[in-house]
Amino acid sequence: MTLLENWRELAYSNEENEQESTKFWSNYFLIEQGIYEKILANPDEVVTGTIGELAEKYGCEFNIMVGFLDGINDSLVNPNPIETMDETTVVNLGYDKEKLYYNMVAAKAEWLYNLPAWNDLLPEEKRKELYKAQKISGTVVKGDKVYPNDPCPCGSGKKYKKCCGKN
Repeated sequence: MTLLENWRELAYSNEENEQESTKFWSNYFLIEQGIYEKILANPDEVVTGTIGELAEKYGCEFNIMVGFLDGINDSLVNPNPIETMDETTVVNLGYDKEKLYYNMVAAKAEWLYNLPAWNDLLPEEKRKELYKAQKISGTVVKGDKVYPNDPCPCGSGKKYKKCCGKN
């Protein structure tokens, strides 16, 4: 089993016991918030090291660091090979500020995207813009209804009923 599979097994195996699951995730989110506070405080420092070294640096368990890496990976400038990493893989935490903020909003992680450190990293206008863009991205907009005698939207020049609207 890979490190990522081990993390996911640990994180999602408690789901049948709601009390244990709530306790696990509450603890995880506190640790996650602490790590983000530290990395956001030094935005120009690209932290690198093995998972064990990073876990030690941020004072958390090895598996928790694997989970953190899983969560931040989509926001990194150079994503880590999380699917195949092992204990000796050197990983980095070099994040894209805008992408990280956007992804925190997407994850509905208010405790992260409302951290005071964001005030120094991104102007309020930019944060509002990213927040709005993320919220709009999940909105489904229906196109205009195509009626049988309308021109076919595929551009063939035929009526819809004689082209793509055939049953």
